[in-house]
Amino acid sequence: MKLRELLTDLEYELLQGNLDVDGKALVYDSRKVEDGCVFVCLRGANFDGHDFAAKAVEAGAAALIVEEDVRPLLCEAEREGRAEAGNAEPERNGRIAPVTNQISVIKVANTRHALAIAARNYFGNPASKLKVIGLTGTKGKTTTTHMIKKILEEAGEKVGMIGTLGAFIGTEKFKTANTTPESYELQRLFAKMLEEGCTYAVMEVSSQALKLGRTDGIEFAYGAFLNISPDHISPTEHKDFQEYLDCKKLLFRQTGPVIVNLDDPRWREATEYAKDRLVTVSQKGEADYMASDAHNIWEGSFLGVTFQLSGKRKAQVTLPLPGTFNVENALIAIAITAEIGVPTEAILEGLKKVYVKGRTQLMTCMAGHGTMLIDYAHNAVSAENLLSMLKAYQPERLICLFGGGGNRAKARRYDMGEAAGKYADLTILTMDNPRDEEVEDINKTIIEGLSVHGGKYMTIIDREEAIHYLIDNARPGDIIALLGKGHEEYQEIKGQKYYFSEEKIIEEYCKKKFG
Repeated sequence: MKLRELLTDLEYELLQGNLDVDGKALVYDSRKVEDGCVFVCLRGANFDGHDFAAKAVEAGAAALIVEEDVRPLLCEAEREGRAEAGNAEPERNGRIAPVTNQISVIKVANTRHALAIAARNYFGNPASKLKVIGLTGTKGKTTTTHMIKKILEEAGEKVGMIGTLGAFIGTEKFKTANTTPESYELQRLFAKMLEEGCTYAVMEVSSQALKLGRTDGIEFAYGAFLNISPDHISPTEHKDFQEYLDCKKLLFRQTGPVIVNLDDPRWREATEYAKDRLVTVSQKGEADYMASDAHNIWEGSFLGVTFQLSGKRKAQVTLPLPGTFNVENALIAIAITAEIGVPTEAILEGLKKVYVKGRTQLMTCMAGHGTMLIDYAHNAVSAENLLSMLKAYQPERLICLFGGGGNRAKARRYDMGEAAGKYADLTILTMDNPRDEEVEDINKTIIEGLSVHGGKYMTIIDREEAIHYLIDNARPGDIIALLGKGHEEYQEIKGQKYYFSEEKIIEEYCKKKFG
């Protein structure tokens, strides 16, 4: 693709070279520079792509997109190269190093925005040919995207999904480095979705992605605001809660109708940039879509919640996900798909079938022997929310299993121990990514927290052995929660990651034990 085509819809200054360069690839990682590529110099928390501009040229880049004039650096690097070669033309990677004034250098105000627009152009703006749905909020994005995907599939659509658990095209999974991938990977995924026949893409849009411009240039058919509470506030993420909120609300500058949860006290500020109509949901007052009479259901192997839907759609809704907090997620999913025009029957059927790996994931192979679930809860807030919710089902015994992450704050371990001691009838202490610490040392701190409420516990260091023990000793009236690993499929020990899947361990042991 010609450089001028890559730069369509961007404001830029041509510092040198020409716009008729044929960009054979678009690259932002200096380790992936190839001959004839266009290299975009991004600034990160721990690196600055401008520092690698000269190496990119040396490796064969045909053009650079920069925020600052790197030509002095290129000239200096070329002089040093000639000096090393005894004033001869230096060779790099089997080719003559390019003369710096032959390189096209494009200056823009923000290279992250430029990468997003250039990537969109490079892949032919695939998002414009999909109906893209974007959700932002502190809690519930992963579950809600799964709900939307399942409902749309029930309505006969092929759906792509991008979020915390990776990217999915139909049933095929693709690993991603972030909840919302870098703009180039995002556009490549959209292109793959189109190629595979998807009509919709539903995605989690993180505050960090909005801050860094990863979704720039995408027009979302629908946007949704779920909720907001303090999170991701650190020197490398957001400096304070206000910045976190300010980044969240950027999504609604680029969406069609916005589905908004009126039960969050900051909904007005969060949606102030909305350029289209608001579609409202609530469990507390008047809204377009309302939920009432929510209550838990625990019948045999089914652990979930039911509620009455009213407003623009009326129905009795049943979810196979425990906890009335999932009603909020379901309302958002219902509102989006109802506004699209999905029939109520398909919405209800899709919600009945929803499944989220590692998020209150019910292990059906335990049916009749106890209720066991896997959840990603790995801090005190999430552990207390989960355990208090499960306690509301009034099991004969509430049992939890967890460990503490090594090389992490000791306070987190203590607080999780305190939460377990408060709600669980028995806690099994085990291993969870001990990293460079000894599991016994980690568990000592957890035990201190457990003692606050006199929590009963036992220790089984080997997590697989601990899971086997729970299955062997489960009773039909038990609810057993495995905390911390969730969707993870590894244990990190002494700098190495070892394959470890709780789901697989449970399924294989249940098959062996129960047939």
